[in-house]
Amino acid sequence: MRTEQPKVIHLKDYQAPDYLIDETHLTFELYEDRTLVHARLAMQRNDAAASSALPPLLLHGQELELLSLSLDGRPLGLGDYQIDENSLSLQPDAASFVLESTVCIHPETNTALEGLYKSGKMFCTQCEAEGFRKITYYLDRPDVMSSFTTTVKADQQRYPILLSNGNPVASGSEDDGRHWATWEDPFKKPAYLFALVAGDLWCVEDSFTTMSGREVALRIYVEPENIDKCQHAMDSLKRSMRWDEQVYGREYDLDIFMIVAVNDFNMGAMENKGLNIFNSSAVLARAETATDAAHQRVEAIVAHEYFHNWSGNRVTCRDWFQLSLKEGFTVFRDAGFSSDMNSATVKRIEDVAYLRTHQFAEDAGPMAHPVRPDSFIEISNFYTLTVYEKGAEVVRMIQTLLGEEGFRKGSDLYFERHDGQAVTCDDFVKAMEDATGADLQQFKRWYSQAGTPRLAVSEAYDPSTQRYSLTFRQSCPPTPGQAEKLPFVIPVKLGLLDSQGREIPLRLVGEGAAVGTDRVISVTDAEQCFTFVDTPEQPLPSLLRGFSAPVKLDFPYSRDQLMYLMQHDSDGFNRWEAGQQLSVQVLRELIDQQQRGEAMSVDQRLISALGSVLDNDRLDQAMVAEMLSLPGEAYLIEISEVADVDAIHAAREHARRCIAEALFEPLWRRYQANRELSRQTPYVAQSEHFARRALQNIALSYLMLSERREVLAACQEQFETADNMTERLTAMAVMVNSPFEAERSAALATFAEAFKDDPLVMDQWFSVQAGSAMPGGLERVHHLMRHAAFTIKNPNKVRAVIGAFANQNHVNFHALDGSGYRFLADQIIMLNALNPQIASRLLTPLTRWRKYDDARQALMRGELERVLASGELSSDVFEVVSKSLA
Repeated sequence: MRTEQPKVIHLKDYQAPDYLIDETHLTFELYEDRTLVHARLAMQRNDAAASSALPPLLLHGQELELLSLSLDGRPLGLGDYQIDENSLSLQPDAASFVLESTVCIHPETNTALEGLYKSGKMFCTQCEAEGFRKITYYLDRPDVMSSFTTTVKADQQRYPILLSNGNPVASGSEDDGRHWATWEDPFKKPAYLFALVAGDLWCVEDSFTTMSGREVALRIYVEPENIDKCQHAMDSLKRSMRWDEQVYGREYDLDIFMIVAVNDFNMGAMENKGLNIFNSSAVLARAETATDAAHQRVEAIVAHEYFHNWSGNRVTCRDWFQLSLKEGFTVFRDAGFSSDMNSATVKRIEDVAYLRTHQFAEDAGPMAHPVRPDSFIEISNFYTLTVYEKGAEVVRMIQTLLGEEGFRKGSDLYFERHDGQAVTCDDFVKAMEDATGADLQQFKRWYSQAGTPRLAVSEAYDPSTQRYSLTFRQSCPPTPGQAEKLPFVIPVKLGLLDSQGREIPLRLVGEGAAVGTDRVISVTDAEQCFTFVDTPEQPLPSLLRGFSAPVKLDFPYSRDQLMYLMQHDSDGFNRWEAGQQLSVQVLRELIDQQQRGEAMSVDQRLISALGSVLDNDRLDQAMVAEMLSLPGEAYLIEISEVADVDAIHAAREHARRCIAEALFEPLWRRYQANRELSRQTPYVAQSEHFARRALQNIALSYLMLSERREVLAACQEQFETADNMTERLTAMAVMVNSPFEAERSAALATFAEAFKDDPLVMDQWFSVQAGSAMPGGLERVHHLMRHAAFTIKNPNKVRAVIGAFANQNHVNFHALDGSGYRFLADQIIMLNALNPQIASRLLTPLTRWRKYDDARQALMRGELERVLASGELSSDVFEVVSKSLA
């Protein structure tokens, strides 16, 4: 058992590096039982950190066998340096010098998937955040940027493709059946952006002409069996490159851009300079094997990693506390791209639903931290929703405050001022200020204060003066290490509706004229009142349009008012939001009835409102699908003071059945019309087709609740004849969650037989079953883990089975006997030794123990304590468990 907490790293302790690395020359000799890494580092004293005497040189290194070391050509002996499990140190005798080393590493046994490792028959790397220190001794920190020249040597028959960052400059064969290739990256970069791939890969090629007329070669490398699943990613890449030129003026800079699909990968993808390494699930997409959601995910992730070329690579972060500088900004950029490629309103709805369900829960838990954390033990634990999703919302608020034109000026200045540098969040905000003259000093509290602010709003109307006032009160609950919070700058986009559904011109007291019917006001004080004049009647406010700030809004809307907003609000997001608030009010009433043992009764206003949406042919079908979707169980848990998992599940299922019964005919009409179009129309990965299938499939999920045989027959027909995975998987999923046991078993067997050789499709097969709320969930999971297609060493399989069960199957995971908690703790203990990053991420459901009743709290705490006492924990797992129990 670990008795002492590992070292905590604090932002306040940041110091510039004593030494810099001008040039990095690497040679890799790849063998089946070992890899030799030869490094030649041209180094110099950092003038910015200079003192009178030369300080010792401390290089990072883990799991390395040092074979040789020399300084300026002079071999060093054991007395010339010191080595421990994390570092190598020595004393240079000059301000500039060349350090050469050779180490032996073992990628073939590297199950942590950090540094250099093997995925199947392929060598690949993952160096962010601190994986490069498992490759060679180095200054493995983002503020040390170097030019890289990399030579890779390997058996030519087994590894005909040898890749690294930059442009290819030389290659050749050797007499012993081995060959080599040299790559040169002219742009200085930190070690976390290094990449290497060696394998027997096939390639899809294309090209892109930049706005300045340069021709860029585009290549996607995959294993041979996946060569027909790359076109969507290639098309997405070209759209991303053009969009970044048009919207941000950013042009690609190398002669070649490459993507490699890897089956074993801890993350979604990695933006290594010029050589992006992707989890195969984030690049492979074809109609028969990938859903619409998967196609959209591939498009978004390809864009995200490409956009990093500027927001992360050309301008990178000074230290890991500034991680949101690149990740939050780039998530914001990829959201803008996806909005332009698809429905902007639906994209915003999806992003906000995800943020409120998951990031708000993170803000309320033991791992709550600011967008720019103050401290960490293990940086891999801070690749969080707060850094990514909330970080993107912070950038979005800056754009809201400055306007699109002002924001573009700020981003242009940021890229021009800091090109080739490692900088901070403060540098980003300063560029926005300098470009526009704005004062964002108070706004920067979004970077330093954790937690989700609450914004309570009250109204007052004086008919005699026609003045309407809105009073805003902001507060933020305590979070670990931050008991008191200062007021944020909260941009609130709003409109006022009259009794005819028209928008009232907005003029504040003191203004000479109205400023449109839709505007942004900034709430900057703990309590602040805004008064609108020339308001001829009591209006209905439409608040926080487009979710203009990541806050919890509290306004006492009645159910009738919410129905009115659903019908009349000009803001598409707020129409959806009104429906969600109405659904939450009705579901909370059902939960109370269930807890009191009363018969549950659904407010007919909800059914009437959804019926109106369903009958509105003018609405985007994707929007109709979103509005028909009730708030998920995870969100209902997050907004509960004490979450009653069983009552939440029962109430939501009861509401769904009532909706299905009351709206059966319009749902059936919509389903049949859209299904007929699907039969007649070849699959196309475009937004209007996504929308049609989305509405078709949510209609089917409601209709199957009727348990009517004609619906089952339609579901079977869709499963058996669909030409795409979206329809086929949905049909199987609704059968899996239905009482039709024979049909369920037949569908699962048919699907598994058809796709047994496709790992990504089998992951979907796993997830549907692991996430099913039908009784016997844990037994199903144990059965799935014995399946030939499952291995606990593959992160995608772990997420598909264990992750789906613990994060999606609430009613089974939170079984009162604690069996779900014991199961998850067992898997975490096992994975702690195999892959600490995946183990620590699996812990999240247990860290939320404070959200539940006393009995479940005790059971969850008990499992966390068992994990803590299980032996020598990785720093990844120790940090999460210890903070959760604190």
